Amino acid sequence: MSTTFDYKVRDQMGNLVEGTLQADSIPVVVHRLREMGYLPVSVVPAKGKGLRTEIIIPGFSDRVKPKEVAVFTRQFATMVDSGLSISRSIAVLAAQVENKHFALILRRIHEDLDSGTSLSAALAKFPKLFDNLYVAMVAAGEVGGSIDLVLKDIASNLEKQVELNRKIRGAMTYPVIVVSVIAIIVTVMMVVIVPIFKKLFTSLGGQLPTPTRILISISDTLASWRVGLVILFVGIGVVLFRRWIKTDKGMRAWDRFKMRPPVFGPLSHKAGMSRFASTLSSLLSAGVPALEALDITANASGNSIIYDAVMEVKARVREGSAFADPMSRLEVFTPLMVQMVEVGEQTGALDEMLQRIADFYMGEVDQTVDNLTSILEPFLVVVMGVVIGAIIISLYLPMFDYIKLIH
Repeated sequence: MSTTFDYKVRDQMGNLVEGTLQADSIPVVVHRLREMGYLPVSVVPAKGKGLRTEIIIPGFSDRVKPKEVAVFTRQFATMVDSGLSISRSIAVLAAQVENKHFALILRRIHEDLDSGTSLSAALAKFPKLFDNLYVAMVAAGEVGGSIDLVLKDIASNLEKQVELNRKIRGAMTYPVIVVSVIAIIVTVMMVVIVPIFKKLFTSLGGQLPTPTRILISISDTLASWRVGLVILFVGIGVVLFRRWIKTDKGMRAWDRFKMRPPVFGPLSHKAGMSRFASTLSSLLSAGVPALEALDITANASGNSIIYDAVMEVKARVREGSAFADPMSRLEVFTPLMVQMVEVGEQTGALDEMLQRIADFYMGEVDQTVDNLTSILEPFLVVVMGVVIGAIIISLYLPMFDYIKLIH
């Protein structure tokens, strides 16, 4: 039964490094640390961890975030560039990463490397962490002898994607909070405040204004068993919709819809174009053949509409066509992209032009996200004011009639 050990070691620069390892005994830990290039200082059983059994819950405790993969790739590239062997670099990183599931995967990769497996083949065994793009670029780097440069390119691409996702999530955080606050306030008013006014109106009698009657009807629905029925139907609708978009037809319809709405449509389109150009540029610069690069780019697009367009380009390129010609006939590819690709083909710098396009559209996405944040904030504040104001006005409309009757 494996035990967790805390260790302190000195690296090749003399720096003190601390961490944990799981092994059967202290000598095994010392042997592993020396294989990693460390000088062991102390190895002791971890306090309170000797009898602990780690429970891995699929989708939760075994999850590795894209940011962790990006950080690993950057550190890996730096180590290889500094002269460390690939196997030793993986071993060192396996001992340093905080995510235990990720560390376990890296140890398995290290074992495969020691048994003679290539890095790309070892990475390909874990497609959830290292996708086709990652593996293909590493394989190209192995063939071309430029694995350090390829790893730097992969790290840069991953970091850009992580940063883009962070910005989009950050831009949506405020709207989600405001919408949640509106929903809570409206629900409380409907379930608690409106029934009080309803009793008052019933005791006073008379005909209520239409807005007030509508408001009371909504309140009665929320306060009765019917709200459970509404929630049930909404839940069923969400489940059916999620299943539908997983079908081939549903996925294409949903991906097409995402590229049409104002603001969000162009945002999705530009993000897709940036991902396409960046992926294809990285693969071509790494030496991956054009047809294989297009195939990987299509699978990495994340959008079935872009996937179909890229596969159409691949079919024409296989027949001997240039990239720009079939791209110009497809609406997915913008005129700017077609022109830049055409110039890149004519000058022999297609990968460089594609990277410029990727950077341009990434900048456009960043600007759109920033503008979206500045627009949504005041808009949602106005919406909250209008909704709450409409409820208050609907509640006080009958009061004016009662006041007139008293006078």
